Amino acid sequence: MSPRDGLSTRRFYRDSRRGMIGGVCAGIADYFAFNLTATRILTVVMLISFMPVTLLAYFGCVMLVPSDRGLTRQESYDPGFRKAMRSNPANTLADVKRKFQKLDSRLARLERYVTSSRFNLDQEFRNL
Repeated sequence: MSPRDGLSTRRFYRDSRRGMIGGVCAGIADYFAFNLTATRILTVVMLISFMPVTLLAYFGCVMLVPSDRGLTRQESYDPGFRKAMRSNPANTLADVKRKFQKLDSRLARLERYVTSSRFNLDQEFRNL
């Protein structure tokens, strides 16, 4: 990936829109393309098992990791694509390549039709 795409320059932020307590779990789930519910359940299990360490790490993240509130996110991309790209980039790029090949073949058919004599004949019939 080139440094110009938004996927390679992503950063870890607390997601305050989907967060419950500080947005750390939502930020982790977004950054690693995990399921948010599974991330929260894993956090609760870790809290029960290793309470002092988990609390210290969680509230350390709340204090040290910046929130996404101050950011102006450009949601011009498809969030589902971004998540799929993080979890399985090879399949996602193959899907995009297939879509572009389909579009290219449709465009080639359209160009053949527009430059053919059939197009001129159809235009003459429409003008009658």
